[in-house]
Amino acid sequence: MELSAFRPQPKLETKETAVPRPRFPVIDAHNHLAEPFGGGWDKRPLAELLDRLDEAHVETYVDLDGGWGETLLQSHLDHFKQPAPERFMVFGGVDWTQWPEKGSQFGEWAAARLREQAKWGAQGLKIWKPLGLDVRDEKGELVAVDDERLMPIWETAVSLNWPILVHVADPVAFFDPITPQNERWEELHNHPDWHFPSPPFPPFLTIMNQFATVIRRHPQATFIGAHVGCYAENLAWVGALLDECPNYFIDISARLGELGRQPYAARRFFIKYADRILFGTDAGPSLDHYHLYYRFLETDDEYFNYSPSDPPPQGRWRIYGLHLPDAVLENIYAANAKRLFNL
Repeated sequence: MELSAFRPQPKLETKETAVPRPRFPVIDAHNHLAEPFGGGWDKRPLAELLDRLDEAHVETYVDLDGGWGETLLQSHLDHFKQPAPERFMVFGGVDWTQWPEKGSQFGEWAAARLREQAKWGAQGLKIWKPLGLDVRDEKGELVAVDDERLMPIWETAVSLNWPILVHVADPVAFFDPITPQNERWEELHNHPDWHFPSPPFPPFLTIMNQFATVIRRHPQATFIGAHVGCYAENLAWVGALLDECPNYFIDISARLGELGRQPYAARRFFIKYADRILFGTDAGPSLDHYHLYYRFLETDDEYFNYSPSDPPPQGRWRIYGLHLPDAVLENIYAANAKRLFNL
């Protein structure tokens, strides 16, 4: 039998708690609306999307697709933000492909584009993982996340009062050799372009330490580390940076598989940093995913799938609910985001 055909069915008798309605209304601080991650809602009627968000009890939805290009940013501002301004926030981004042409002026040029995006209605900055992995300057050299030539970008975000949501690196196993010991073996075989071995890519911790340097260097900026600070496998590392930098926040998007298999450490982490964690799914406005997140945060259910698909995409393990107190849930679901985004 091939591993791809293996479908073990647990014989544990455990309770299953359906949580179609979260304990408190939700602000989804990390998501998308276009393909490939958002489900193509930019091609569907807005009323249908609003009905879906109402059903999920999501009050405000942060759309990060603007970070993939100004044409997409403008279309999403027109399609979502303009007709329903209270329901959506749309983040802008940086066009890294312009660096070879702009040369030494790239930082100032990119900062000027952010100011223009703000005039259109963008309300934050999304930095995605090409920075640190692929972005190259006019000399063809890899640009480090903490490159000082990027200072105008961070400083402009501060002047615009924009939060900066950053996804650098990726799951740690993506940087390891694809051997039978790699826990993401199946996922990396399905997505070989997600593999970042060193060389030619920088080591995982090199990228993460560069990101930490940027956060320390700009204490007036508000940084959000996507996907549990881009290091859900090491909550102690993330917690140490949260302790050191009061301008740093994280979201929990796309990391139930990591958080839920360390439920004791994760519960302590959520309680300790209850005022620094934002809700997000990174799965589009999917009711199945929302219900999974609500179940994970609110119940003490044991050994359940962290994904609607079987087998789950990240690895063949199960998760455990955190059963968080109401005060923590209220902060994570919406109160932190309201404060951070001035909603």
